[in-house]
Amino acid sequence: MTFNSMVALFIAMLILAAIPSVSVLTVSTRSATSGFIHGVFTTIGILVGDIFFIIIAIWGLSFLAETMGSLFVLSKYLGGIYLILLGMGLFRSKPRNIEIEELVKSSLVSSFLAGLLITIGDQKATLFYLGFFPAFIDIAKISFFDTIIIIAITIVAVGGVKLAYAFMADRARLLISSQITKKINTVAACVMITVGLFLLIKA
Repeated sequence: MTFNSMVALFIAMLILAAIPSVSVLTVSTRSATSGFIHGVFTTIGILVGDIFFIIIAIWGLSFLAETMGSLFVLSKYLGGIYLILLGMGLFRSKPRNIEIEELVKSSLVSSFLAGLLITIGDQKATLFYLGFFPAFIDIAKISFFDTIIIIAITIVAVGGVKLAYAFMADRARLLISSQITKKINTVAACVMITVGLFLLIKA
């Protein structure tokens, strides 16, 4: 990976991680009702789930690139189209206030499992990463070191955003307003559509 691709990947993942979602709601809820440390453990669970999907996506794509040859371009086109559709869906989505439910005090293990299970349970995550990574890295030349770099970027970008939500929820009992949600969705939609278009042009 080049330095520019690393920076671009970091920025894109940072923005996309900020999208109000089930993971954001879970982190905020755990932190607001049980304390910041529970938000931290929920974030760790989310990251473990993300890393699992990232490894599957990267090495799955690498395998396809080696076995399919020129046909691999088709999967890149499909990935680009998928990202564009996701972006358009965000543009059309109506913002909603996220309400934090009252939860019983729980263990740190349950908070970790909550983050892990909501991530593993997201069946679209693999498709997202399959379409996302080819825009930033040359899958045919991916190395073990590149994978480590991508995982590190994910931990810093995604983990940093989720921890920020956890901190705000713990300190201010934050409720994400519909206006903030709409702005975040708009920015994230632009990122996904741009990445998708770039992938189609690059392919």
